[in-house]
Amino acid sequence: MTVDFEVEDKIATITLNRPEALNAMTPEMYSKLSESWIEVRDNPDIWVAIIAAAPQPARPPERQVFSAGADLKLTIPRSSNESYPFWQTQSQQILNRGLEVWKPVVAAVDGLCLAGGMTLLLATDIRIAGEHSMFDLSEVKRGILPGNGGTQRTIRQLPYPIAMEVLLLGKRLDAQRAAQFGLINEVVPYGTALEIAQERAQELRDMPPLAVRAIKELSVRAQYMPLNDGLRFEEAISARLRDTEDAKEGPLAFAEKRKPEFRGK
Repeated sequence: MTVDFEVEDKIATITLNRPEALNAMTPEMYSKLSESWIEVRDNPDIWVAIIAAAPQPARPPERQVFSAGADLKLTIPRSSNESYPFWQTQSQQILNRGLEVWKPVVAAVDGLCLAGGMTLLLATDIRIAGEHSMFDLSEVKRGILPGNGGTQRTIRQLPYPIAMEVLLLGKRLDAQRAAQFGLINEVVPYGTALEIAQERAQELRDMPPLAVRAIKELSVRAQYMPLNDGLRFEEAISARLRDTEDAKEGPLAFAEKRKPEFRGK
């Protein structure tokens, strides 16, 4: 297997599973990731997703790898005169390359999170990292750039000088420094990242799903629109949300002193 996909109790878990190659991503893996993220987006029985990676049993904790990024031997063509794919902007979209997924995504990183692994991380919402984890975008050292959102999200999610250090020098951040700059939410003991990510996913699953998706979409879109437009969009979405069954269930459960039963309707 290269990418595993399973759903249990409204939580989808996507696992990069190519441990013999440090979970480096092949064209086949990108295709499977595209299928997986579209399933997360479109399946009404999925409320939350986790992205994780298969460990490498023969490697010590400090050398574990979440993903070494794209397998350059298989993903970077030698040369191409074919221009048509350039215009196929909707082809095999993935989470970090244009696909809009408003359901929350939790990342579990326990090891090196490099290049394409880090651009994938940048497209998630809640990020749990093991204490030995490291993060970098070293594509510049190969004469290429960090695509799939690398140049776009890094500058939005890290302070400018730190983003430039990562992008232009290919400098690596350890887990503590990554947490200091807000790249990840929690630094946890080695081997526990997935367990903690599952706990966070369960917390998110118990939230009202329509409100969670509305808040995520509003927050993400707010980065790209003027404040007045964002406020108007927020007002419109809020009015739509108030008509849902979940919006009625929340206050009713509070008044009756019981746990709400949200249905995503």
